[in-house]
Amino acid sequence: MLVTGLFTISEFARFSRLTRDTLLYYDRIGLLSPAERGENSYRLYSGNQLAVVNVVRILQQLGMSLEEIKKLKDSRTPELTDEVLGRQIGKIEKKIEDWIRARKLLLSIRRTIQSVDDLDENTISIKYMPEEPIVLGEPNDYSNGRNVLDALLSFYHEMSEKYPELDLNYFVWSVYSAERIKRGDWIGADRYYLYHPEGGDSKPGAFYAVGYTRGGYCQCGGLYKRLLEYIDDNGFEICGDTYEEYPLNEVCISDDNNYLIRIMITVRKKDKEGSN
Repeated sequence: MLVTGLFTISEFARFSRLTRDTLLYYDRIGLLSPAERGENSYRLYSGNQLAVVNVVRILQQLGMSLEEIKKLKDSRTPELTDEVLGRQIGKIEKKIEDWIRARKLLLSIRRTIQSVDDLDENTISIKYMPEEPIVLGEPNDYSNGRNVLDALLSFYHEMSEKYPELDLNYFVWSVYSAERIKRGDWIGADRYYLYHPEGGDSKPGAFYAVGYTRGGYCQCGGLYKRLLEYIDDNGFEICGDTYEEYPLNEVCISDDNNYLIRIMITVRKKDKEGSN
């Protein structure tokens, strides 16, 4: 109950969301002592001390120890308090930035998984897909014995240098030129890319021949052949890049030979003369 404008320890514990034992400990170490002592030495706290409790809680959540907080309390001046609070605000802003980046990453992963909900994996179709922002790497270099792994590592280095603020935990996918796919060469991507809401490049809005298959990384030659046959049989032709993705991968599939692979080949209708 409130006594002459003061709270008993039980009331103060309830309003401050601390336990009675915690308040007794704070008193013992000199961090927060009762404002007064009532009859029979009952501890009494003022409403103003609730603000002190809130500051202590926030500083603890930001990593300051009770010992550090007590030192600030014992030697506090407006200048020192302002300096310490300024540093803690900086930590809060950094945490906010980290959480925003983490949210974007998790939303991107969920979007990828949800993009194949209720999918008939055996169907090949022609569909219009809208433009999407991506981050696109430079053309891959396979000279002097360099392989796919070397190219992928170069992509990561390139991204870290060009976009130091970019979280590199996004899924990385492959791009192949129209010429490569037409001649049946889909080993070793021409470029790598990742979806990112603030990407400076784009996956074009266009019609794509879209197909799916199950397998491990690079185990999609059969799907490419089926797609090429489907494109030709249905009066289409390849007119742009091909995008190879693995929407269900090691993040959500335990069997690394059962990932879901999606291939999207940019196409257009052949003209009336059946141009190639």
